[in-house]
Amino acid sequence: MPSLYQLGILGAPSAAQISELENILSHAVGMFNLRLGQEVGWEICPETFNPQQQRSAAAVFFGGENAPLANIANLLERGIPLLPVASDLSRVSTEIPGILQPLNCLVYTAGGAQRVATALLECAGLLPRQRRVFVSYRRDEAREAALQLFDALSSRLFDVFLDTHGIPPAEDFQTMLWHRLCDSDVLLMLDTPRYFESRWTSAEFGRALAKGISVLRVGWPDATPSARTATASRAELLPEEVNQATGHIADDAVERICLQLEEVRSQSHAVRSINLVSNIRNAVQTIGGQVIGVGTHKAVHIQLPDGRNVVVYPTVGVPTSTTLHDASRNSPNQSVAVVYDHIGLHPRWLGHLEWLGQHIHSARWVKASEAGWQFADWEA
Repeated sequence: MPSLYQLGILGAPSAAQISELENILSHAVGMFNLRLGQEVGWEICPETFNPQQQRSAAAVFFGGENAPLANIANLLERGIPLLPVASDLSRVSTEIPGILQPLNCLVYTAGGAQRVATALLECAGLLPRQRRVFVSYRRDEAREAALQLFDALSSRLFDVFLDTHGIPPAEDFQTMLWHRLCDSDVLLMLDTPRYFESRWTSAEFGRALAKGISVLRVGWPDATPSARTATASRAELLPEEVNQATGHIADDAVERICLQLEEVRSQSHAVRSINLVSNIRNAVQTIGGQVIGVGTHKAVHIQLPDGRNVVVYPTVGVPTSTTLHDASRNSPNQSVAVVYDHIGLHPRWLGHLEWLGQHIHSARWVKASEAGWQFADWEA
């Protein structure tokens, strides 16, 4: 089967650096029941690195004198994260090609392979804290199956939202539910016969589409697919795979759903990230600026019309105070923005973000829908 995620190593890495990275990455993705070189594609110094448009991807570039450039200009144009790595801070100008020097460089002596591997996994969305799934189902039809999938996905280090597990008492249930939906990569839809007869499951499905969240439809044998699900990925259950007495799904079917969800999740992460970068690019170009490229921590480096540079961190999902802190820490002494989509977030959370923005000035919040407007009058 084709790779679900795509990673590349470019430039002039040593054999020892390749081996160290492979060992760390293999162990890291193994925790998700994935294999480096199979479900997680791994290309070493290809002539060109061309990840699929709908696959989450990232590449690391090891600098060196006369290091082969491959197709890094095209990757920058596509918004694929590139992580330049130099042997030492004093050698960035000699080891890293000019086209990559505007991006924040990693230094191999500072953390070595572990730091490079973590940065690469973060850009591809392969850290445990980034893997979020929302289970949408009718309790009277699929409660046992939902609990079964909750356990199976949790064991694969997904952060799974299930309405019976994820909302504390005394919370505004529905508002918090929409908030958690906004923070998810995939809507796992358990499509039982009366799924769309419920106002809430119907709204969960529709709002996932509105937020650009991918949907995996798990179809029950006796459920006729609605025309609304035409764009969703599908995992069909056979009659013998659903125990009518207990409501449980066969183990083989659970395994198949988990693997397909991994594929949909990579697609969702890639598409939402690309859409955010594209929105930033369009906003910046509209006011006469330009996007330089995407680097470490998926930071988008832009140049404003007056020549000033800003490091922009697009946030897929719900931004937090940690998002602002990390953006400031990762780009010290630079002008920093955190761009996020505010639609659907809890009103109290939006108030919290506004309060943070008023008191912390090392980085600024920017709503995605207002990016061009904000960057047109940007104060350092």
